[in-house]
Amino acid sequence: MHTLSSLLPFFLKYKWRFLGGIFFIILSNYFAVLAPQLTGLVMDMVSSKLPGYDISNKTYSDPVVLVITNYLQSLPLSFGTVIALCGLVLLLLALLRGLFMFFMRQTLIVMSRFIEYDQKNMIYHHYQNLDAEFYKTHKTGDLMNRIAEDVSRVRMFTGPAVMYLINLTVLICMTVFYMFRKNAELSYIVLAPLPVLAFTIYRVNSIIHRKSEQVQELLSELTVDAQQAYSGIRVIKSFVQEKIILGVFTKRSESYRKSATGLNKTEALYFPSMALIIGVSTLLVIYAGGKAYIRGEILFGDMAAFVMYLTMLTFPVSAIGWVASTIQRAAASQKRINEFLNIKPAMRGLTGQKYNLQGAIEFKNVSLVYPHSGVKALDQISFKIKAGEKIAIVGKTGSGKSSIIQLLMRFYDPVSGEILIDGKRLSDIDLKSLRSEIGLVPQESFLFSDTIMNNITFGSPGKDKNLVEKAAKSASVLEDILSFEKGFETMVGERGITLSGGQKQRIAIARARIINPQLFVLDDSLSAVDYHAEQRILKSLFEDAEGKTIVFVTNRIFSLSDFDRILVLENGKIAESGSHNELLALNGVYTGIYNRKHEQGGAKT
Repeated sequence: MHTLSSLLPFFLKYKWRFLGGIFFIILSNYFAVLAPQLTGLVMDMVSSKLPGYDISNKTYSDPVVLVITNYLQSLPLSFGTVIALCGLVLLLLALLRGLFMFFMRQTLIVMSRFIEYDQKNMIYHHYQNLDAEFYKTHKTGDLMNRIAEDVSRVRMFTGPAVMYLINLTVLICMTVFYMFRKNAELSYIVLAPLPVLAFTIYRVNSIIHRKSEQVQELLSELTVDAQQAYSGIRVIKSFVQEKIILGVFTKRSESYRKSATGLNKTEALYFPSMALIIGVSTLLVIYAGGKAYIRGEILFGDMAAFVMYLTMLTFPVSAIGWVASTIQRAAASQKRINEFLNIKPAMRGLTGQKYNLQGAIEFKNVSLVYPHSGVKALDQISFKIKAGEKIAIVGKTGSGKSSIIQLLMRFYDPVSGEILIDGKRLSDIDLKSLRSEIGLVPQESFLFSDTIMNNITFGSPGKDKNLVEKAAKSASVLEDILSFEKGFETMVGERGITLSGGQKQRIAIARARIINPQLFVLDDSLSAVDYHAEQRILKSLFEDAEGKTIVFVTNRIFSLSDFDRILVLENGKIAESGSHNELLALNGVYTGIYNRKHEQGGAKT
């Protein structure tokens, strides 16, 4: 319950629904416990017609039953009519109980759906605020499982489990109260097995909790395997690894099956144990009550009412097992949810103040070490970019080119040094405002499973179609789009799988172009287009981005003669800096890269 206490704010939010549900539970159970007393009255009235059976001295403690009894006795009605009226009253009580049970479910179960809705939104919002490091160390399938399966299990607690827990508590309290009012001795006999019941619940619950956590962890792993198989299906088929992947999934699925079966076996033993204890109580009551009736200590109606009360206790007591099991499952799931909710994003700077970026950038002795791997990507680098400059960054794979972009977008913070934007510390700028002013085309061109139109206007929804076409044209992808049957309304597959690599990159460029940012950042985003298309895109970009800053990361160096300056990275440091011709004249690292690319025919790619 300590883990589940984190749900308290939700119950407080919907307190009126919660309190209303409790009120309806009390009313429905009150009408339920009246039925055995009224039945006992009928049984006594029927028995009074037998020789030697006297009910004149019998009293009824419940005011409603007492009113009904006095009213019936005052009416000049025949015996059969009185019994028929009692039957109608019993039917009315059943209808009232059913009505308030309906209201009970409408308040508490609907409340649980609201809590589920709020909790999923809260988790999803928290996911969006977490930084890049979090997503590098956590698997997508596990995140999906926690927001779907785990939240659903918690809902079973906030709805059905809470409802049944309150319901059985109220019903047990009312039933036991009336049982003691009827006969204390028989009541003690009924309650005698309860210590055994409590011990059983205590022992089995700890087992269920442990196994529930294990089941949820295995389910997350199974979801991760399935998600990776779906996403990488082309690779799996290309390397003919279907059987191996199926084997891995089958092995994981078998582990989940065994764990889930073990949990079900424990629960399967749980419920019959409850039924056995209840059955023993019933036998004890019939035996002891029968002897008391023979001795003339209780009336037949009391005996009948007592058996009915015991029958009414059957469901609440047996439901204790289900409620306890559901609570344990919910606690295990909420624990997993809390683990993520307690993770604080490393990136701060959400001041809420709008920032108008000009495009001047300065790195001062900046170093970066990736937390998840410990790799030192950048080592004490320093450089300045003036507003409106066109800068290219080149270097070998792993030299730290993309790491500069990661820092500039503030996906990571440097371990040392300082980054300034327009003379202002990057960490002091509102994060959302900063990113909204940067047109990023990432290394991996991710497209949503949506129309081409919605993918291009993702960062600026509602843009005029003419602007969309202009952005597509400047990205050299307009002709490709118009060649599709549905044009801009063409649906692309998951992650843009229905498009070629070059088409995805150019649509991603159009997506960045349409927001008209002050700073363009292209992280090796033209690797899938040919040399001539690259030239057209860069020429169009230079024309449209006059006066704006461009940072272009690339492995191709034959298109860089028009850039104001080129930064050459090697082993996380800036080895050289200058224009294309200046760097060639140095006959250093840049020249070596240029010559190797030339030998490989890079100018024709």
